[in-house]
Amino acid sequence: MDVVTIGESMVVFTPTTPLMRYAHTYSRKFGGAETNVAIGLTRLGHHVGWISRVGEDEFGKALLSFIRGEGVDVSQVKYDATAPTGIYFKEIRHGGDVRVQYYRSNSAASRLLPEDIDQEFIKKAKYLHVTGITPALSESCYETVLHAIRIAKEHGVKVVFDPNLRKKLWTEEQARKVLLELASLADIILPGVDEGKFMFGEADPKKLCRLFLNHGAEIVILKVGAQGAYYGMKDEIKLVPGFPVKTVIDPVGAGDGFAAGVISGFLDGIGLEQVVERGNAVGAIATQVEGDFESLPDRNELYRFFHSTEDDINR
Repeated sequence: MDVVTIGESMVVFTPTTPLMRYAHTYSRKFGGAETNVAIGLTRLGHHVGWISRVGEDEFGKALLSFIRGEGVDVSQVKYDATAPTGIYFKEIRHGGDVRVQYYRSNSAASRLLPEDIDQEFIKKAKYLHVTGITPALSESCYETVLHAIRIAKEHGVKVVFDPNLRKKLWTEEQARKVLLELASLADIILPGVDEGKFMFGEADPKKLCRLFLNHGAEIVILKVGAQGAYYGMKDEIKLVPGFPVKTVIDPVGAGDGFAAGVISGFLDGIGLEQVVERGNAVGAIATQVEGDFESLPDRNELYRFFHSTEDDINR
């Protein structure tokens, strides 16, 4: 097993017309930060396991079947007969204005428990990927994430933490406290500059990298939008330029694509600058198709992206 991730995946409904209030028909897809990363990694040839719960309903069965079909190990996903699969609506007015409405309160995944974690499943992995979304769902989800991190630490599994701040899910005070706690436990942290500002009250990228390193991380990779991302280690902080995108179709999932690219790079043992470059590339590709993970590339597509000219692709 290369990577284990924990969190909620949901059914996504997107209106076929730009304004949801006037929509009569919707497309049905699936999405969730952790499974977006898992799918991104499997497409790049890595073995990924996902831990979660889904409702014992038609949505849950469809979701699990789909994610299994993408090559993700779903053996640790449980059906919950007493709670529904979460759903959300995504309204894409244009690439710069995407609005999300969650219907995930008391969902099956929000009932995750520490007992749902199989220690042997995490022990076999090289990396544990967690986000700040899962602990926001419930107290039991928070305890489950901490339990998984403790197992990883005990067995030398590197912890990758993406804050993935979702202010709609909890109070700012709760969010800041928990995100800082999880950041202190992470080996590798993947924040955006806005998340760093929320957590530390600092907006300067280099200062933020230093703050995250001083807070406990071995490596910080700080996303700064179209500029790219900084990587920071004990004795080096450097910007790795991004790939300009002419037209953003759907920005949702770009950060998850970035995470998948970064973790893939670590798994392949390439240099840190190349790790961040891969993250930048996968994140850019992810914005080019509507959907949370639909355009995440396989190895051949990633190779073509790196070796194409501006006339070949929309970048």
